[in-house]
Amino acid sequence: MKRLILMRHAKSDWSGGPNSDHERPLNKRGRRSSAALGDWLREQELEPDQVLCSSAIRTHETLLRLSLPEDLPVTLTRDLYLAEPEEMLAVLRSATGDCVLMLAHNPGSSITARRLLAQVPEHPRFSAYPTGATLVADFDIDKWQDLRWGSGVCCDFVVPRDLPAADS
Repeated sequence: MKRLILMRHAKSDWSGGPNSDHERPLNKRGRRSSAALGDWLREQELEPDQVLCSSAIRTHETLLRLSLPEDLPVTLTRDLYLAEPEEMLAVLRSATGDCVLMLAHNPGSSITARRLLAQVPEHPRFSAYPTGATLVADFDIDKWQDLRWGSGVCCDFVVPRDLPAADS
């Protein structure tokens, strides 16, 4: 059994700052949401043993604010920056952990989440996959290389607005 935690980065700052989209940081709400998502992961006892994260500033900052264990293996890769579903699948197939947190962007995260699941959750925000959206899915496989579209079972789905701490 393998578990995927597929998270879209938290809300980013569009106020000007860096010239590059890749260098855009989180805004205040995004920083709060990231911390709240980290709390939610711990409350749900969801402990990734590997992280695959886009190299963009906003995804890396989201990851840091989750406050996961410091010794957790993290791969920052440009391959997940604005990646299409096929690219995301290829990166995931290279994973070695049993519970992998993948942090990426839309529209790739949204489409990948839909395509991975045999049945999508009835959450009203699933199809939009807003910033901070987090899917937890299980796959009946022994190794990530065997991952196929439509094979996942949704265990949970949450968006920051579902979490009281994200709005405080």
